[in-house]
Amino acid sequence: MPFNYHKAFSRNIGWVTDAEQETLRGKRVAIAGLGGVGGAHLLTLTRLGIGEFNIADFDQFEIQNFNRQVGAAVSSLGRPKVDVLSERARDINPGLALKTFPDGIAEDNLDDFLDGVDLYVDSLDFFALDIRRKVFAACARKGIPATTAAPIGMGVALLNFMPGGMTFENYFQFEGQDENEQMLRFLLGLSPAMLHAPYVVDDTRIDLERQKVPSTGMACELCAGVVGTQAVKILLRRGKVITAPRGMHFDAYRNKMVITWRPGGNRNPLQRLGLHFGRKRFSAQMKT
Repeated sequence: MPFNYHKAFSRNIGWVTDAEQETLRGKRVAIAGLGGVGGAHLLTLTRLGIGEFNIADFDQFEIQNFNRQVGAAVSSLGRPKVDVLSERARDINPGLALKTFPDGIAEDNLDDFLDGVDLYVDSLDFFALDIRRKVFAACARKGIPATTAAPIGMGVALLNFMPGGMTFENYFQFEGQDENEQMLRFLLGLSPAMLHAPYVVDDTRIDLERQKVPSTGMACELCAGVVGTQAVKILLRRGKVITAPRGMHFDAYRNKMVITWRPGGNRNPLQRLGLHFGRKRFSAQMKT
């Protein structure tokens, strides 16, 4: 049977209108990173009916990816993530307009990566702080909405940065800080409520020096669901969008959801107190 876009995504209708589905078909989303959350974002947004993507990743699948990455399987071991996920997305929608960046993103291709983009979805590795700052700064300059959903524990922490609103840098306050401090600021900024903290059973597995932290596939799938919903709101301009300095943290393990509010971002007195205790707790890993 030949592929038919309208039949393939007809079950979306009712939650979106026919006209809105056609609007989504013409939107372009950029996704940097196709690992734990990035691959799930791409497939979820493809099933939403988004018709155009810019995707970037320089990595290949390894067996350590199996617990959480939708593209990781025995058949994909050693294969470039951008190739595997492109194939899977096109298997859902053969008509996708996919622009791939198999060497990842850097300053010299940022403009190309963000060209014609309606929404940026951050899926970079947690520790890729420098390029993450540059991508969000470029989005702010170009007026591109940007969202990040972090898989934390068995939950998801969401932040949206909209054109004209609070910027990534103003929220996280990375400028002038060393890498260890930036990691701590990123973690606490993403999840001020720290809902996941009570059920960490082996904190020796949190090794910031070696850039290794535990993860779950459930959290990655939750991220994809949350980002898909943000895409509906942002791209179709309907529904309330929570924007920085407000965020959302849902933890499925603890059956809790909170809307966080940190005016001033990491300058906020509560954040400064959290950073103080965070430095003490992770001093061994961070070698401060």
